[in-house]
Amino acid sequence: MHAQPTAPVPPPGCPAHDAGGRVPLYGPEFAADPQAYYAYLRHFGPTAPVEIAPGVDATLVTDYATALQLLQDSGSFRKDARRWRDLNEGRISPDNPVVPMLAYRPNCMFSDGAEHLRLRQAVTDSMARVDTRRLAQSTEQISNYLIAQFGSRGSADLLGDYAKQLPLFVFNELFGCPAEVGDRVLFGTTGLFDGVNAEKAAEVLFGAVGELVALKRARPGDDVTSWLMQHQARLTDEEMVHQLALLLGAGTEPLRNLIGNTLHRLLTHDVYAHKGGLIDEALDDTLWENPPMQNFAPHYPAADMEFAGQHVQAGELMLVGLTAANTGPTLMAARQAGSNRAHLAWSAGPHACPSKDPARQITVTAVENLLNQLPDVELAVPEDSLVWRPGPFHRGLNTLPARFTPVETARRPVSQARTEAAEPGHGDNRRERTGKWSQFLNWLTK
Repeated sequence: MHAQPTAPVPPPGCPAHDAGGRVPLYGPEFAADPQAYYAYLRHFGPTAPVEIAPGVDATLVTDYATALQLLQDSGSFRKDARRWRDLNEGRISPDNPVVPMLAYRPNCMFSDGAEHLRLRQAVTDSMARVDTRRLAQSTEQISNYLIAQFGSRGSADLLGDYAKQLPLFVFNELFGCPAEVGDRVLFGTTGLFDGVNAEKAAEVLFGAVGELVALKRARPGDDVTSWLMQHQARLTDEEMVHQLALLLGAGTEPLRNLIGNTLHRLLTHDVYAHKGGLIDEALDDTLWENPPMQNFAPHYPAADMEFAGQHVQAGELMLVGLTAANTGPTLMAARQAGSNRAHLAWSAGPHACPSKDPARQITVTAVENLLNQLPDVELAVPEDSLVWRPGPFHRGLNTLPARFTPVETARRPVSQARTEAAEPGHGDNRRERTGKWSQFLNWLTK
């Protein structure tokens, strides 16, 4: 991309003139090189006019300090999507593919004030009960199982065969979710993020989570779903469904992308091969430069105001360009001098991700175990042939083909597997699962 001080040139293929001067953040051109778009958007100042789907306008915050100001000012900027002016006034069709990701739902992400505090506390208290040792054990066992499925082949799609499946198995375990319900959760969340038949995807997702709530009302277990249900906030069934859909959706899809993007970075940057602690460093660099969610954190001004030198209107959709803010040129020196984890990949302020610690632990365990078992793994195709999934919100690959020396992966000792299967809370949850989860359990105890 080439830019002039007074007349910046849009990225190649960018039809900004067709969108009323707004820069479109969708389509294959954007997916192939979003950084070119962000560099162009910075010429507008700390905020820029964008179009996130045909006919859906938004203001994107591209500056780090400005993004922090918005994320931390819950008085001026609200999360309740019922304030979204363009949707309320009929300028956006309810069946637009991005609406299911942005429309109001009674969960902690789309609430403000006392209601947000009540719902958020229920979520954070329940997630805080996750045993880190048990989570690490579960992630490693699932990782071993998945690697055993393709290890002897000497090749794999590290997205479809590994990064996509591992979060689903882990979250089935964490949330006491039967495998057939988990499969529909994955289908629904993927459709929502891709904007492909999003209305149907939302129907499948919420139907599946509704079944999980009914199951746990009848048979609670030692899992996040049951803990959330037992919380003093006394969530209704509807509130349970919406908190769980948020947690499962935010867990499976972004976590899949985080594992995949971290593996992509390790396979395409030789620098990590010569450093200790390479996985933590590669993960942090991924969260800075190629996070799993690149544009999100929807907010709405509570009133007409001046913000970052621009006039914004009440109810206008404002999004945070998490990647653009993280990679701004003024941030490079500060990043090297300060904390390597001050990025915005987890958002910030009162609505920051409540599950960042488990997500980080799962990713590190998954990547570390894969590299330990397949030490010579490498990309099987030229890097420039990889295709990134389109969409304004997420950042993830379609596939990540890799090759390695074939290995025969040993199963865990039967005695160890039986001991872990007998731990408190494991028995009831495991008996509920069918399909892929049963295959995993059969493999574990052979």
